[in-house]
Amino acid sequence: MGRYLLWWLTIALTIAGVGLGMVWPQWWWGAAIGAVLATIGTVDVLQKRSTLRRNYPLLAHFRYGLESIGPEMRQYFIEGDTAEVPFSRQQRALVYQRSKSVSDVRPFGSQHSVYAVDFEWINHSLRPLHLEEHDFRVEVGPDCAQPYSASVFNISGMSFGALSANAILALNAGAKAGGFCHDTGEGSISRHHRVHGGDLVWQIGSGYFGCRNASGLFDPKRFAANAQDPQVRMIELKLSQGAKPGKGGLLPGTKVTREIAEARGVLEGVDCISPSHHSAFDTPVGLLEFIARLRELSGGKPTGFKLAIGHPWEWFGIAKAMLETGIVPDFIVVDGAEGGTGAAPAEFIDHVGVPMHEGLMLVHNTLVGIGLRNRVRIAAAGRVVSAFDIARTLAMGADWCNSGRGFMFSLGCIQALSCHNDQCPTGVATQDPARWKQLDVADKALRVQRYHENTLRALRDLVSAAGLSHPAEICPEHILRRVSPTQISSLSALYRFLQPGELLDGEPEHAVFRTFWATARSDSFAPPGRVGVRWR
Repeated sequence: MGRYLLWWLTIALTIAGVGLGMVWPQWWWGAAIGAVLATIGTVDVLQKRSTLRRNYPLLAHFRYGLESIGPEMRQYFIEGDTAEVPFSRQQRALVYQRSKSVSDVRPFGSQHSVYAVDFEWINHSLRPLHLEEHDFRVEVGPDCAQPYSASVFNISGMSFGALSANAILALNAGAKAGGFCHDTGEGSISRHHRVHGGDLVWQIGSGYFGCRNASGLFDPKRFAANAQDPQVRMIELKLSQGAKPGKGGLLPGTKVTREIAEARGVLEGVDCISPSHHSAFDTPVGLLEFIARLRELSGGKPTGFKLAIGHPWEWFGIAKAMLETGIVPDFIVVDGAEGGTGAAPAEFIDHVGVPMHEGLMLVHNTLVGIGLRNRVRIAAAGRVVSAFDIARTLAMGADWCNSGRGFMFSLGCIQALSCHNDQCPTGVATQDPARWKQLDVADKALRVQRYHENTLRALRDLVSAAGLSHPAEICPEHILRRVSPTQISSLSALYRFLQPGELLDGEPEHAVFRTFWATARSDSFAPPGRVGVRWR
């Protein structure tokens, strides 16, 4: 039978090689190769775990080999330049070009189909401005004792442990040189974050790494000791993240090195657990009281929280708690379900959580509707890599943008999709010293800084072309989207924007507010009574 032919041929080669080797010694090589292949084929036939290998000895291994390099084959030889899976070759090339300060000019027109549904653009003005400055800033926590002037483009939360030591060193050195901030991720502040002195946003997750006691609970003294470090400019409490909202994490003890244990305040070689929810509070009011406590313990630094939007009534409960307590976070980071720099279960990465655009719109509209938008800054993260991505996101209600994977590309990430198996080929997302030590910190730090600077220069040019003087002036009317081959709408027409105080004055027309706002509770994250009743 044909499916056994290759195996039989290797057996024949082995026998022939032995016979011919008696006369011509060079044939012993043929016999050795044949024997190895024949042995593999024999094992395939005798084993019982894989039917494919029993039915197709040797041949099945070609299938496995091709399958293992399938993503690379598609990425480099099959997929188009604009296919976003998750980032297109064109998007990656743009980051590489800007991080190296080489020309990003393209010839012969756009490769995008400008008549395809969902194509977007920014309208220009017949009276464009000429702007010299590109270092656009946002004042965060103006009423705090230590307010912070943040760039409109910053490094999103990526922990040491998920990223390598040299990757963290390069990111922070680039942030220092470029004058923008570097979010630590929930893995806390490592020794590598401190070397170059770049501005840090210290992210506090449910594991309270860097500020926990022996039982894993929040320790105010340890928090204050880290938070009052001048390098820490803002405090970010992470409620959930885009890659796996609603799910905790486990770093196996085998991966908890001395440096990771030191940064997180856990035991070396022991499983490091991130619970799925916080232990320091269990209600919306409790969350805001905890935010106020963190702000006080930090010495008055801007303090906020990060979340991926899920159940709308839970977010509405937080908003109502702001009104009832008078405690307002200085900023909120909205993470989209399309985000995620590491790895997550398939269902979570594909089907859990609200995408960034809708999550951002909900948070922005809610704050406008309760009259607090001018007191709370909003950041957004989720596939933001270009100046247009930033412009669109600001038009939808954000004050600044964070990017994780964009800055990973600036470090040399090639989207090998090996973030989860410690085999990152570029030394970015691995703890294997044989790999990460090859990442040159000085060179990559310069690329991080250049990527940031050249992206903001491009943003300046977009703002200038629109006749504006600052990205904060970009409005929903400036961004257009094709909704059919013959219809175009601005974001202002596509999305329902609430008026200031609208939620205080009555019931809005927006469906999600009409359904859940009135019954949301500030004293509980529990769903309204009618939610969860399948039969009536």
